[in-house]
Amino acid sequence: MLGSLQKAVKVGDLRQKLLFTLMMFLVFRIGAHIPVPGIDADAVQKFLSGQLFNFFDIISGGAFKRFSIFAMSITPYINSSIIMSLLTVVVPKLERLQKEGEEGRKVIAQYTRYGTVVLAFIQAMGMAVALGRNGAVTNAGFFSYLFIAICLTAGTALLMWIGEMITEKGIGNGISLIIFAGIVSRIPSQISGVGQELAGGIIGAFNVVLFIVLALAIIVAIIAVNEGQRRLPVQYAKRVVGRKLYGGQSTFLPLKVNTAGVIPIIFALSLLMFPATIGSWMNPASGFNSFLNNYFHQGSALYNLFYALLIVFFTFFYVSIIFNPADVADNIKKYGGFVPGIRPGRPTAEYIDRVLTRLTLAGGVFLALIAVLPNFIVYATGVSSLAFGGTSLLIMVGVALDTMKQVESNLLLRSYEGFVK
Repeated sequence: MLGSLQKAVKVGDLRQKLLFTLMMFLVFRIGAHIPVPGIDADAVQKFLSGQLFNFFDIISGGAFKRFSIFAMSITPYINSSIIMSLLTVVVPKLERLQKEGEEGRKVIAQYTRYGTVVLAFIQAMGMAVALGRNGAVTNAGFFSYLFIAICLTAGTALLMWIGEMITEKGIGNGISLIIFAGIVSRIPSQISGVGQELAGGIIGAFNVVLFIVLALAIIVAIIAVNEGQRRLPVQYAKRVVGRKLYGGQSTFLPLKVNTAGVIPIIFALSLLMFPATIGSWMNPASGFNSFLNNYFHQGSALYNLFYALLIVFFTFFYVSIIFNPADVADNIKKYGGFVPGIRPGRPTAEYIDRVLTRLTLAGGVFLALIAVLPNFIVYATGVSSLAFGGTSLLIMVGVALDTMKQVESNLLLRSYEGFVK
């Protein structure tokens, strides 16, 4: 792996992509430490303490509780993407744009950017008003709230641009990598917290070892499921074109167990942040916030139940958007192919859809189990400082695998040996 990485660094354009991605990470981490003007940091820390806003802080890499310009992270963009995906299914004009290919997708991407700015401004204004009511704004007033909202919206817009630039000029999916970088940036402080717990006698060395072993087992399971696939055999009939004979070979159609990757996790997290956002607009002592703090926080049974159901739902939803069995069946039929024992056309599409539905259900249930299981592991071992949860593990492992595959593809294009022999 290290030898292949050295070869990758020696390739000019691939080295530039890696350096560009690292530079964008540096900009993200610098921005996460630039505070929004007019905010009382101590009052913000007091207001944002507790489990209600933990996921905001995890996704933003600590920028939320510092209330920097990147405090809202990339969540408005994700929410806008969810809305556009739903509208693409129900609005005929957007559906036609989706089918027009690259140009149509560019128009939809532009609409998503506009929606991101609108959602970010609304969320930022709500956060500013909530902080003002709790004494965290030094000069509370409309123009102060407006200025704070503009700063936060600009930060989200900049992160959106950074993510798109990484996707275009760097390595990997930029939006996923930004979330990945935010989660990874929290690990050193969490390790330091474990050291303090060990030194203080709060936990024992056995608890830490057990936690690490269980975490490694979960990581291995995530990798196994992400790489798992069902291969449907496809046979191509022989055909004569001019004086040449084509076809006659056998191949397969790979259907992944986890076709959706980490996208359902990110979508589910974004929706679960809405109650916390609404709660931030209310009095901290209100009944709604009391309900969130007591029954709907990270680790509660109700929260984990909704979280698991949302993951399964978004797994089916996202797979239905990115994979159309009818189109796949038509393409197989167009090139003279067929699945052995299945008639071409509609029967093939129904067969593929049936297999894909079973795989998607298995993948969605697995994602949901992995997302909620570490909460129980933390409870059993008592290691709370490393409690970034299964969500973080899924995102980190999934994004790392996808990015590694892109690096691998770039190496293979240049006839280099890949990471995996």
